[in-house]
Formats: sequence, structure tokens, C-alpha cells
Amino acid sequence: MTVVLNVEGLRVSFRQDGRLIPAVKGVSFAVAKGETVALVGESGSGKSVTALSTVGLLSDNATVEGSVTYLGRQMIGASERDLRVVRGNDISFIFQEPMTSLNPLHTIERQICESLALHQGLEGETARQRALTLLDKVGIRNAQERLTAYPHQLSGGQRQRVMIAMALANGPELLIADEPTTALDVSVQAQILELLAELKASEGLSMLFITHDLNIVRRIADKVCVMQGGEIVEAGPTAEVFGNPRHSYTRTLLAAEAKGRPEPVAETAAEVIHARHLRVWFPIQRGFLRRTVGHVKAVNDATLSVRAGETLGIVGESGSGKTTIALALLRLIPSEGRITLLGREISTLLGRELRGIRRDLQIVFQDPFGSLSPRMTAEEIIAEGLGIHGLEPGRNRREMVAEIMTEVGLDPATMTRYPHEFSGGQRQRIAIARAMILRPKLVVLDEPTSALDMTVQVQIVELLRELQRKWGLAYIFISHDLRVVRALSHKVLVMKDGDIVEAGSGEALFSAPKTDYTRTLFAAAFGENA
Repeated sequence: MTVVLNVEGLRVSFRQDGRLIPAVKGVSFAVAKGETVALVGESGSGKSVTALSTVGLLSDNATVEGSVTYLGRQMIGASERDLRVVRGNDISFIFQEPMTSLNPLHTIERQICESLALHQGLEGETARQRALTLLDKVGIRNAQERLTAYPHQLSGGQRQRVMIAMALANGPELLIADEPTTALDVSVQAQILELLAELKASEGLSMLFITHDLNIVRRIADKVCVMQGGEIVEAGPTAEVFGNPRHSYTRTLLAAEAKGRPEPVAETAAEVIHARHLRVWFPIQRGFLRRTVGHVKAVNDATLSVRAGETLGIVGESGSGKTTIALALLRLIPSEGRITLLGREISTLLGRELRGIRRDLQIVFQDPFGSLSPRMTAEEIIAEGLGIHGLEPGRNRREMVAEIMTEVGLDPATMTRYPHEFSGGQRQRIAIARAMILRPKLVVLDEPTSALDMTVQVQIVELLRELQRKWGLAYIFISHDLRVVRALSHKVLVMKDGDIVEAGSGEALFSAPKTDYTRTLFAAAFGENA
């Protein structure tokens, strides 16, 4: 069998403050013609650095040693001109977040045609027809219309399909996919994986697939290499490695899945939040006078309640209204309908009265790095709410910060550090501490684990369980990771296009979904036999 990519003894170090910091330590693997090899491991294990090394895409402070050959041609030490020929033509990349890879100022047509002109010399109508063929091949409907669209006018799944089209534009031999489905809903994720499998078969592609999600590896990879600390600690056929893992780290990764079920809620538990006939419509305004010509119906007639110690899970695809419901309940966006907090109607509160209930309503966002100010220390971030809502009598700020940091599993000695000095899991703990220090009654958790590694996800789920158990917190848990939703949620709402299409107890809904849409979601997340 022809070996497309052969990596032997790859070592990569980065020069920082006069020192060489090793990132990849003697990695060796091969990708054969028509084969999919997965590199798996947690953040910082060296997966992406290994992939970028194959065609010299690392920063100038990198030192690369060893051997990387593409169809027998040595890539390490190759001239920039030779590497440019291979990049895009022979080896193409699909990255995790298409919005950072696509130019927001250029149409889809211009971006695909630019690649065709650069690598194949195609221009004008010939390039345009090739672009249409590519968009059609990757399953984008109304390709003619989409050609003139800008990236922000497409959904997440459509943007990722455009990235795949661009990667395929020049008929590559090897596709390197770096976490291409992490930011996508389960149903869209399943579509992208199916598309990649079809393209692999029809185009005869070889693939190097980088991910931290072992469920994806099971579905797509022929072979798997498990990376830890810059080294491959275990490698072999996927079924063999997953069926009989030999290394302790592989076993840890395979066991890292949110398990168990939520503890029963006491019958006497008080109702914390209740919404009746909640509606959020955003006006569409056009013309010089900004007349309202229609509405984006984000949420239609939603009724729900959450008790103390209870978790309500909200699931659905992007744009279904999940986050909009939560923001309306928190009174962060205008809505119609009735909202009560601990028996008090809050839907009509304004100004000082509304500010008075903010302490009881808190939110933890998906991306801890994006939601934490890089100019504030952990202490300042966590204590910010205390300055707004007031310290507890007889307590000082530092004492309260140290107490909550210990509670969420952080060392109080690190409170003077800045966000970039913490890992992803630690940053999410800071975000949780910021919400919990105010002792809220309701906490909205908006995709709090999706940006985290599997082992860190499990730790955060356990932390949330412990805090709920200790303080009787009510949670609204929004996620596209249905395994985590199943482990945490007492009740579940399934949303589609602003409507609640199904609702019920978590156990009943996951065991016997009633609607076709819910069954489709579950099949995408758990497999056809879920």
C-alpha cells in the first residue's frame, strides 16, 4: 500500500525567553493511501503542532527535527517555494473555526476562486463553474445564491462545508482536518462526518483527523494515535486500541464521559423560576424610516419552570432559540409573557428594582477565555459582582474569593494570576466561581463544557453537581452535547425554530423520544441504536 505521509522521529520545540520548550518529542506514524489516521489527546498534547509541521506552517520561533515525507519527498528543510506547491495542491487543511479562516470581507465565490487561480490558473467563468461544482459536491443547497454570500450570512455547518470545498478545490491527496466538528451541533456534526466519509471514498482521499472526541474517532478512523505530553503513547487499528487499550492514559480518555443520572429533587423544593407564554420576536426593519416589515421569531410561546436543586436541560440545533430563552429569563433581552422568580413577577421590573434581582440570576458562558477580561486578575474577576451587589456584612473581599476558589477546586494562591496563565478547565472554574460567589438562586450554563477536553468536562460536570447539591441551585443547562445533558438534567426541553417540540423528564425523554426531530437529534449524538 502506498504511504502518502510518513512521519519519523518528529521533534518540535519553541524558543521562548531564551529557552527551547519541547512540544513534540519523537513522534512517528504513517498515513497510507485512502486511510484515515486520527491523532487524539487533550489540549497541549501536540496534535495540532504535529499536523502543522508536515508542511512548515509553524511560527518562526519553532525548531523542527526528524523526518516528514510526502509521497517520498522530504518536507523538513524544503524550500518555501516547494512547500507552497504542496500546500493546498497536495495537502489541504480544514480548521476548527471557519469564521477565523474565512475572510469576512470577501464573498464565498472570491475566496474559492482565489485558490483556484493561485494553484490551477483558473479564472473567470471557468473558475466560477468549478466553484459551483465544489459547493454542490459538499452538499450546499442553492449553490448559485451562496456563491455571492459572505461568511457571516451562512450557518456554522454551511461555513464548514465551504471550508471543505476550498480544501478539495485543487484535488489534494491528503486532507488534514483539525477539530473540524467541535463547534457544531450534533446533527450538523453527523452530516459533516458523513460528508467526509463520502468524499474519502469518492475522491480516494487520505485523511489525518485531529480531535479530542473519541466518539468521532470510533466513527471515522481506521487507525488511531493517542498523544500525551508531545508523545504517542499508544497506536494501532481503532477497534483494537479502543477494544483493548494498553496504556493507562488511553484508558483514562476512554473512561472520560459524563456518567450517572441527576439526584432526585425533593418534593418540597420551591419553584425558583417560572415562565408562561414567553415570546421573543426580533423586528426586521427596512427602509429609510426603519419600518418593521416582519419578525425573526426566536422563541414562540414557551412555558417552563425550574425548582431548587433541579436542572432543566435545553437542547436543539443552532438558531433553535435555546440561548434566547435563557437571556429572556435573565431579563437581558426584551420578551413578552410572564416570568416569576421565587413567586415574584420580574417581567415588568425596571431600573433599580431589576438590578436588585441580578444577584439571584447568574450565567456561565461557553468560552471562558472570551468571557474573562485579560486585563483583570482572577481575584478581580471573581470579586467583580461583590463590588456591584455589596459584600456580606463582616466579610472582606479576599477572604470570600479564597473561599469560593477553594470550593470550585482552585488554589487561592493563584488569585493574582491573569486568565492566560490558567488552563481551559481552570478558566471555566474561574467563570463558575464568579457566578457562585453571589450565592445565586438560578444559574444559566450556556455550553459550559463544549470548549473543554473530555477529562476536564467530567471534572466540571462533577463540580456542578456538587455545587447544586450543596446550595440547592436551580440550573438551566444549554448544550449540544446530549451525553452531558443526560447526565445532569432532571427535565429536558427540545427546541426547533423557536418552538418547544418536546418536553419531559430527562429519563423518559431519552428513553422514548416521541417526535421525529428528537429521534434525529439522539441518533446523531448516540448512534442509530441509541
